[in-house]
Amino acid sequence: MPMDARIMNQLKPLSPITLAQMESVRLMNRTDSKFIACSEQLSALLGMVSRDYLVQEIEGSRVASYRTMYLDDVDLTMYMLHHGGRQPRQKVRVRSYVDSGLDFFEVKIKNNHGRTKKKRMQLAGDGAWRVNEAGEFLTRHALLPIPLDSMEPRISNSFRRITLVNRERTERLTIDTDLSFHNETSGIDREMENLVIIEVKRDGNTPSPVLDMLRELRILPSGFSKYCIGMALTEPGIKRGNFKERLVRIDKLTRQ
Repeated sequence: MPMDARIMNQLKPLSPITLAQMESVRLMNRTDSKFIACSEQLSALLGMVSRDYLVQEIEGSRVASYRTMYLDDVDLTMYMLHHGGRQPRQKVRVRSYVDSGLDFFEVKIKNNHGRTKKKRMQLAGDGAWRVNEAGEFLTRHALLPIPLDSMEPRISNSFRRITLVNRERTERLTIDTDLSFHNETSGIDREMENLVIIEVKRDGNTPSPVLDMLRELRILPSGFSKYCIGMALTEPGIKRGNFKERLVRIDKLTRQ
């Protein structure tokens, strides 16, 4: 179900921030807090944020389209590390910014202190990732527990994103809707209608006005890895017990 007109209209009162101005809010070394909600809760939240937050606007658009391809080996090593709660852990992906035509090979690292770091390299115009170049990139940063040449595309997703920034430029709030998955090996597709994924990204433990708003709306913290949840929903026979409670909550939200 595409983002409805009500949500789009609620973005209009927010003051814009340009992509160039966003450069100071990249937060490549940050703390993340994730929340899951439904579209009704998102509507209520957007009615509360205009005093404290700006909305990213690119060429007149306040909603951006994304595609992501996640890589793993045949044993799903990185999925299993995440399922087991291991830290540090990594996820490897190709992220495509659909509207701008930019593609990046990325590695996200969650360290032992709960902080998230992201390393990335821009890809050629066709979005292709080349093993040799990516391997050199990974060797420089010594990031992965498994060789790159043992990895292959496992699952892709697409979604639409609203990005808000606090006026002090110390926090970014991303709001993802219209999420869908396609499993590259099983061929199974899954549409996540009505699900909203909210992520608060801060430079350390700086004050966050939106956290009080989320509590008021009873939008609860919940870990949500698009890679792991997508795999749990579309990969037959995969181990998913540690995600069971999360999957039940997601199912309830998507049915509202």
